[in-house]
Amino acid sequence: MLRLRPYKNCDAKTIISWCKDEASFRKWTSDRYDTFPITEGVSYMNIRRFEVDDAKEVANLIARTMLETNSKDYSSEHIENDIKTMTPEFLIERSLWTHFYVVCINDTIVGCGAIGPYWGKEDESSLFTIFVLPEYQGKGIGRRIIETLESDEFFHRAKRIEIPASITACEFYKKFGYTYKDGIDITDEEGLFRLEKFR
Repeated sequence: MLRLRPYKNCDAKTIISWCKDEASFRKWTSDRYDTFPITEGVSYMNIRRFEVDDAKEVANLIARTMLETNSKDYSSEHIENDIKTMTPEFLIERSLWTHFYVVCINDTIVGCGAIGPYWGKEDESSLFTIFVLPEYQGKGIGRRIIETLESDEFFHRAKRIEIPASITACEFYKKFGYTYKDGIDITDEEGLFRLEKFR
């Protein structure tokens, strides 16, 4: 006879054993988790709008990501100057005119990204401030951030979306159909590629 009972922590290993491949993982978890393979330590990932109280944690996330990930493509001086601009106050101000999202696992913010009007235009938008903590990179979190931003009303109302892309992230954005703006494949005075996508 089949009997249901509440989940117990000791059930984790049995449930994990059912997830031998990504297809079964998706079926059993209903895409609740974003990484495969799953382990007992995997926690629920939540994407929500940025709140003022997040500002310091997000600023620290950005600084750490720049220092550990972007530093392979930029000088120490360049990184330090960028970090100086990404203050909690700057992020709060940005959240006033963009839709700014954070990705949380448990109570820790592990990624962020924003979308807003391109220079105030109604039919053009831009993606901003997309970062993932180094230890969470390559686990699908960046993809989920892009999917969230591309589900936002600022994306759907736009005919063109632009990304000021770091050297580090340029190839990542290309996977989502973004290409060099006006075919210019060199960085600008800020050390960024300008990428765009039309809808």
